[in-house]
Amino acid sequence: MTPEEVLKHHWGYNTFRPMQRDIIDSVLSGSDTLGLLPTGGGKSITFQVPAMMLPGITIVVTPLISLMKDQVDNLAERGIRAVYFHSGLSRRETELGLTRCRLGKVRLVYISPERLQNERFISELRAMKVSLIVVDEAHCISQWGYDFRPSYLKVASLRETVGTSVPVLALTASATPEVTADIMERLHFREPKVFARSFTRENLSYVVRYADFKEDTLLRVMRATSGCAIVYVRSRRRCREIAMLLRREGVSADYYHAGLDPEEKEIRQNAWKADEVRVMVATNAFGMGIDKPDVRTVVHFDLPSSLEEYYQEAGRAGRDGREAFAVVIASVRDKATLSRRLSESFPDKDFIRKVYELTGNYLDVAVGDGYGSVYEFNIEEFCHTYSLPPVPAQSALRLLSRAGYLEYIEEASSRSRLMVIMRKEELYDLELTEDAEEVFQYILRSYTGLFADYVYISELAIARGTMLSSEAVYQALLYLGRIHAVHYVPRRTTPYIYYTTSRELPKHVMLPLEVYERQRDRMKLRLEAMKRFAFSADECRVRGMLAYFGEGNAEDCGKCDVCRAKRKRSNRDADATEKLEKSILYQAGHPGGSTITSLLENCGTTRDQTIAAIRRLADSSLIRIEGNKITLI
Repeated sequence: MTPEEVLKHHWGYNTFRPMQRDIIDSVLSGSDTLGLLPTGGGKSITFQVPAMMLPGITIVVTPLISLMKDQVDNLAERGIRAVYFHSGLSRRETELGLTRCRLGKVRLVYISPERLQNERFISELRAMKVSLIVVDEAHCISQWGYDFRPSYLKVASLRETVGTSVPVLALTASATPEVTADIMERLHFREPKVFARSFTRENLSYVVRYADFKEDTLLRVMRATSGCAIVYVRSRRRCREIAMLLRREGVSADYYHAGLDPEEKEIRQNAWKADEVRVMVATNAFGMGIDKPDVRTVVHFDLPSSLEEYYQEAGRAGRDGREAFAVVIASVRDKATLSRRLSESFPDKDFIRKVYELTGNYLDVAVGDGYGSVYEFNIEEFCHTYSLPPVPAQSALRLLSRAGYLEYIEEASSRSRLMVIMRKEELYDLELTEDAEEVFQYILRSYTGLFADYVYISELAIARGTMLSSEAVYQALLYLGRIHAVHYVPRRTTPYIYYTTSRELPKHVMLPLEVYERQRDRMKLRLEAMKRFAFSADECRVRGMLAYFGEGNAEDCGKCDVCRAKRKRSNRDADATEKLEKSILYQAGHPGGSTITSLLENCGTTRDQTIAAIRRLADSSLIRIEGNKITLI
């Protein structure tokens, strides 16, 4: 089958989007390939289509744990078999996935980067027939990037594991030239092919509005625009506050952040996608992988810390190609807030060592122990227990991750899942409690595929369907697990810590220049670029942003607020010039003409403006100048 035939068969599309076919051809030819596609550019198609054409399996390394299951489910609906692996899976789930890989029953394997630090998992990969390695969100491998992940550095060794002849496809939506070069170097690209779509979004208008009272401006933006919208904020508390404000003012709105239960997230996301809710007020936990092309407006109520983040979030507007708006609401306080983020992101080194020590104490990991172990980690409880400021504490954990002492995995929210592990003929002989019987019967009636794979379940839905309390349902599921009728994995919303080395004494914890000082300097540059974008009123927003991403020859977009203001000024200047020239012609048309002296006194403009207008009219042969006298021709 040709790529077009695969695309039509599984996705129902007749043609590829720009650059997709070029990337696919490069991958199929065996070349190491880097694809720079903007948000909404269809990155997943560039590796999913080749995965259906190549023998063996395609490995996809991605940090987006919360999206793995969704992507695997979406592929299953298209008749494509895939599995995923991350440290949050139970041992039974991991074994089931590996068994399917060994039997050749999958085409794509999604893995989180920290799994590459597990020797047993690596040995399993070594036995598989791998045809392609895909590195999604490839900017995470670059220490020059805004979202560097130390575990991504293991991706390079993956090539040694599965065979150096296996090509690599690296994909990202936003990267500076510096980061692009670093990605290819760290992944050991051989004669790379780079395909980059311009970061320009012709249908997207970038607008910055300055306001001391942002809420009023947000309401004006919502009333002046129509259609679906996202409002990005930086805190969970503000999510709820802004959503409540919009509702009070008659705007349909809800909120979304990482602290919500997985079921609640899905309910709210689905309501927004179905246009039952117009505006989603959210932290940056919302948006990745959401396939909603008709978002008309994205508003940044709070500023992100880099243009890379801003570009990706703003780029969720107008993915259908129709006119859309990306609006920043900024105040003078935002400059100070951006500057403060630098000190919060890079706290004192002694504080970082203290956080490392307290983390080990909190998790009860002895010095010399912990290597390869995973621990649930409630960051709020941790900070409360030791009276630590939450933001610097999280920054300390991220820096410790970069230094290689542990892996702090924040995106660990998961829904409950269940698989029936008892054979069907054995179920008839089960003697269950009344609650367990009712819950089990409801599950068997309501969910499909339970005997073949883990299926997401909702304890709340089961409680409603059985008229039992949520606690009774939970206890019944635990009971079914104890008698080995099912394997039940309760939902979890806390992050976790993965020890990449044994616990050290604090005095031995070193933060290299590359991890601390140089990363701080790079963040300072990114913050300054964000400030320039938001607070400069003399440069086209798009041209400035494109220059940051390496497109230095871009022209003014003509659509951003700066370009529109320039056009208004230009129109006003043209109107004033026309009015001045008409006044000169009128006075020169008097009997006997006029004089330069009287024109300078009567035109009401500056001397230079009047003299320049007289010269233009004389050059156009509309007036005659004789000494001080001016007459019409």
